[in-house]
Amino acid sequence: MLKRYLSLLVQGDRQADRVVPPTGHTAWLTSFTAGAMTFLAVFALALSLASGRMADRWSDALARTATVRVSAPADQLEVQTQAVLAVLSTTPGVGEARALSDEEQRALLEPWFGPDLPVEALPIPRLIELTETGDGYDAEGLRQRLAAEAPGAVLDDHTRWRRPLATAAGRLRLLGLLSIGLILGTMGAMITLAANASLAANAQVIRVLRLVGARDTYIARAFVRRFTLRALGGATVGALAGMIGVALLPSADAAGGFLTGLGFTGWGWLLPLALPLLAGIVAFFATRAAALSKLRELT
Repeated sequence: MLKRYLSLLVQGDRQADRVVPPTGHTAWLTSFTAGAMTFLAVFALALSLASGRMADRWSDALARTATVRVSAPADQLEVQTQAVLAVLSTTPGVGEARALSDEEQRALLEPWFGPDLPVEALPIPRLIELTETGDGYDAEGLRQRLAAEAPGAVLDDHTRWRRPLATAAGRLRLLGLLSIGLILGTMGAMITLAANASLAANAQVIRVLRLVGARDTYIARAFVRRFTLRALGGATVGALAGMIGVALLPSADAAGGFLTGLGFTGWGWLLPLALPLLAGIVAFFATRAAALSKLRELT
């Protein structure tokens, strides 16, 4: 049965097509709904993929770096800092380690305390940034060595930052999929209403067709084909409009870094092209279910 529906959907049936009016409020409502919902689905897909990439990028960046915080009295701060650097220089898996200057620490604190913060006059811990190699290092072993050589040193391997970012990436992807599913469900509901309205408006025509021997499956196929093609056409226009909108978004530099990576990259540009197909499938099954149900009511 499904194979026959698909064959008629592609080839068409001129006699059956006359059952459904080619124009009217149900025609533009179906096309507009499919187009608008697909347009929104493109942006939901773009935002979810971009957010996931951003979280992954932040997580990867944090995974390759760590920070050692040295808190000690002023007369011991430099000594412990050098001791920490000596330990890091002999630690397998640590590629580079350097102490941040007063200017760099002032730049880190400037967003919260302003540009005139007297870093040198405040008991601010000395920060040491280290970059790990591809093999990585033994964090627990490094902590024990630091505790022995520099009691005021604390290693922060950014685990508490990476875990929420990884969790956020997974949830954002899931949220994007749920949003697309909700959009397709809304599209199916609207197309169902439009199909029911069209069937009700053509009730007299349907009765005449039955009198001359037309079967309900024949009538249903006519509605399924017309509404599926309308949804497919509208969804295609909506997908193209959404892709153009995503392409016209400001670049990362123009957006000040806030929209970094927003949109599609590489093969990702092919993903929106699958949305019209999904819209056509939704319209096919929604219209078929609505047509068969409404035809039973009209008996």
